[in-house]
Amino acid sequence: MITVRAPATSANLGSGFDVFGVALGRPADVVRVERADETTIDVTGTGSQYIPQNPKKNTVGAVAEALDAPAHIQIDKGVRPSSGLGSSAASAAAAALALNELYNRGLSREELVSVAAKGEAVASGEAHADNVAPALLGGFTVATDDGVTSVDADVPLVACLPDIAVSTRDARGVLPTETTLDELVSTVGNASTLTVGMCRSDPELVGRGMNDTVVTPARTTLITGYDDVRAAALRAGATGVTVSGAGPSILAVCRGSDRRRIAAAMVETFGEFGVDARAYQTEIGDGATVL
Repeated sequence: MITVRAPATSANLGSGFDVFGVALGRPADVVRVERADETTIDVTGTGSQYIPQNPKKNTVGAVAEALDAPAHIQIDKGVRPSSGLGSSAASAAAAALALNELYNRGLSREELVSVAAKGEAVASGEAHADNVAPALLGGFTVATDDGVTSVDADVPLVACLPDIAVSTRDARGVLPTETTLDELVSTVGNASTLTVGMCRSDPELVGRGMNDTVVTPARTTLITGYDDVRAAALRAGATGVTVSGAGPSILAVCRGSDRRRIAAAMVETFGEFGVDARAYQTEIGDGATVL
């Protein structure tokens, strides 16, 4: 039996739609795998009642098939589904690393990114690597068709998860299909600023580079109270705030000393809209770990 912990992740980071991602220190999924003649799946933990155990409809089933590694797979969910915190990616990444080791497939973590992305396709309809890449590699990742680049970064974060469900498919459905040249130039500039900030572990630069006028405004319409929660986080000291992945979680970048105040402000503001929420005071963390 192999047991692997894989972290929650935040993708897009505002200006890096479908490209940027970071691993979070918490929460995380824990996946246990054991050799079997055919793949079976048991799911426990947060939101487990909403996750199919049929291998053909579960992200880890697709990973097992891609690796030709049938197993009994037990998933203990710490990352809530439909949270914008890479729930399906955490399970897929953990399963990919665990099954690779269980069957001695010899693939590197970079090679496992494309395997885990096949699992993501089950959940979102498309094999995007922006969540599975940081879930496997840790740190800040840039995922393109040419591969994945990762950078160790030390940046404090607050991820606030409201009691709202937003599916990845729905969040992609509201996206604009066109943009202007001015918006393109602005997005490239912001994404470049964010990348430099990650390389320097500079929360000021990272926060400034999270601004986005194309994708984020469309998705905030799905999150009750977003504008007020964002404003409250900025007043409390956040250097940048954006939608985490497809939402509804909201990600704030900050200095370590401001995390508690920002977390309280975000939860309190959601409460003013009648929405329960919890906040994870965390940081950019490591990738999947064999326990």
